[in-house]
Amino acid sequence: MIALNGIYKSFNGREVLKDVSAKFAKGKCTFVIGASGGGKSVLMKCMVGLITPDKGVVDFDNRDFYGLDYKEKKLVRQEIGMLFQGGALFDSLSVEDNVAFPLRMFTEMNKSELLDRVNFCLKRVKLENVNNLYPSNISGGMKKRVGIARAIAMNPKYLFCDEPNSGLDPLTSRVIDELIVEITEEYNITTVINSHDIKSVFDMGDHIVFIYQGKRLWEGNKSEINDAGIKELQEFIKASRF
Repeated sequence: MIALNGIYKSFNGREVLKDVSAKFAKGKCTFVIGASGGGKSVLMKCMVGLITPDKGVVDFDNRDFYGLDYKEKKLVRQEIGMLFQGGALFDSLSVEDNVAFPLRMFTEMNKSELLDRVNFCLKRVKLENVNNLYPSNISGGMKKRVGIARAIAMNPKYLFCDEPNSGLDPLTSRVIDELIVEITEEYNITTVINSHDIKSVFDMGDHIVFIYQGKRLWEGNKSEINDAGIKELQEFIKASRF
């Protein structure tokens, strides 16, 4: 589980996050939704350690991340997988080397062990015999799947997905959604997803956190969202469906 407690963040005197608290359960997909510029991307960066909050606690299974020393933070980071918007693959590296990148950085696997793990992860995302291809040789949907394979290479406890369906057609989006859900449930991962895709939210969101102007305005499950009685949330959902 990940728990946020009283997260604040400002840039040049402008408050971007204001007292945000939320919980993200193990084995579940939790969506963070909200308009562009509302603070959800900054929140995710605070959670993964890319931005340090001004105040508040980011707790990974009873470990206050910003209260840890360098070595302890490194151990937590090794438990985090990240699927970036657009895949964020290294263009100069093959598919195999992209997936192997965190393994080479954080483990002492020999060449055979590393290749076995890479092949396992590629097979898990339904991509085989693509090891020697480069990002320029594969489709957008395949890039996302390679990104997922890289994100799970270290067998993470926590998976962060930033707009996983961005730029994908509806059918490919569905494939990515199903894959994220399968992996979350199969490996009992705490999965956090930033998204504007309301269809994905209603299809696969176990839990939803709505961020509005830097505040957590609502948190609950998808069966409650239409009866939440939050004007800003209903307007966001309505606008996102068109």
